[in-house]
Amino acid sequence: MIEALRIGFKGAVLAVATLFLLPVHLLALKFRWPIRRRIPRWWHRVACWMLGIRVRVHGVIDPRRPLMLAANHSSWQDIMVLASIADVVFIAKSEVKTWPVFGLLARWQESVFVVREEKRRTGEQVNEIGERMADGEIVVLFPEGTTSDGNRLLEVKSSLFGAAAAAVPASASGMVHIQPVAIAYTGIHGTPMGRYHRPISAWPGDVELVPHLKDLLKVGAIEVDVTFGETVDYTARSNRKQVASAVAASIRHHLMASLRGRPGE
Repeated sequence: MIEALRIGFKGAVLAVATLFLLPVHLLALKFRWPIRRRIPRWWHRVACWMLGIRVRVHGVIDPRRPLMLAANHSSWQDIMVLASIADVVFIAKSEVKTWPVFGLLARWQESVFVVREEKRRTGEQVNEIGERMADGEIVVLFPEGTTSDGNRLLEVKSSLFGAAAAAVPASASGMVHIQPVAIAYTGIHGTPMGRYHRPISAWPGDVELVPHLKDLLKVGAIEVDVTFGETVDYTARSNRKQVASAVAASIRHHLMASLRGRPGE
């Protein structure tokens, strides 16, 4: 009974926040007001509180632009976590647009939807991402291309960094800054989260969303460490595979450090 009341109360708070922020956000999107970038951050902070997600940040976001954040990906929660920290936009696969709730949120946040199966549209999509970055927006890339079990970093696809190359010509400095980000779900009810409990936070592709969300709501207390690593600069002379390798090494290092209880190392 108490658990149901707790979930109901937090859900009501999120509903009120949505009803208050959504009309303003839709107007901001229509008229391209600068506040359209900040409203999602406010909403995601409320959503993280509602779900019991406590975010601990290590390091700082690089203040230089154009900036791409390259992060490991284990759950839909990663989006809420990163969006609660900074004013960001995401690169998402096209099918996300049709998902219930999350697809709508992705569209409201002006995510860039990539149709990977249509090679003829690749250049067009890459150029859009490049233009968004050159315009000063912080773009988030999940270079694994899918979700993991939260215990490791999957293979990083160097081809996905083509968006960074597309933004280089429009950059005043002649370079794009790519900052590795490690997202580690490390605690549950104030105690370390091991491999046994990590499926509560991780969301591999074969797990249904609604049951996963219900399990998370029942737990109501998840801790996540987000570590911003050292930026890798991408120029016209950079080798994409080498950049991808350096970014992957940084993410893997900080992810493993956080999972071992030493975040920020």
